[in-house]
Amino acid sequence: MIQEMFGHKDQQRGIDGTYMWFMEEVGELAGALRGGNRQELQGEFADVLAWLVTLANLSGIDLTEAVRNKYVTGCPRCGENICTCQLSAKP
Repeated sequence: MIQEMFGHKDQQRGIDGTYMWFMEEVGELAGALRGGNRQELQGEFADVLAWLVTLANLSGIDLTEAVRNKYVTGCPRCGENICTCQLSAKP
């Protein structure tokens, strides 16, 4: 859906320009997490996801496949379906 809707613009903007928009949206999400209401949070999460999908599209990455390959067998670090890694460790 994102590719169909915005792909022609994304190609013109390129990865560098798209990355800058993505980072701006991450910043807006950070602000909403600190004091936004549910509706604002939903919008910012959706924006961050859309720009992430756009970056993946421009890079030729299928995010569904990427997530499946990395996480379908469990946590990439400990291998468990319910992560047992220490909280201080990045899963």
